Amino acid sequence: MKKVTIYTTPFCSYCRMIKQFFAKNNVKFEEFNVQADMARRQEMIEKSDQMGVPVVSIVDESGKEEIMIGFDQATLADLLNL
Repeated sequence: MKKVTIYTTPFCSYCRMIKQFFAKNNVKFEEFNVQADMARRQEMIEKSDQMGVPVVSIVDESGKEEIMIGFDQATLADLLNL
């Protein structure tokens, strides 16, 4: 099973769209509000080399991590095998 993490801010429309996509497809995920959590913000920046949200981390069973910046439904579906 893949571990999905999303880095968001409360007023990000693309963050809401990703969460709706996950809900529609029954994807379990962990969410971090990088506006309120400075440690998670730094973690997101280190993973993505930028400050924009959303950032999605998908780690597969072997530990390989894929990072997606922004919301691209087709790419997400591919990464999650949907």
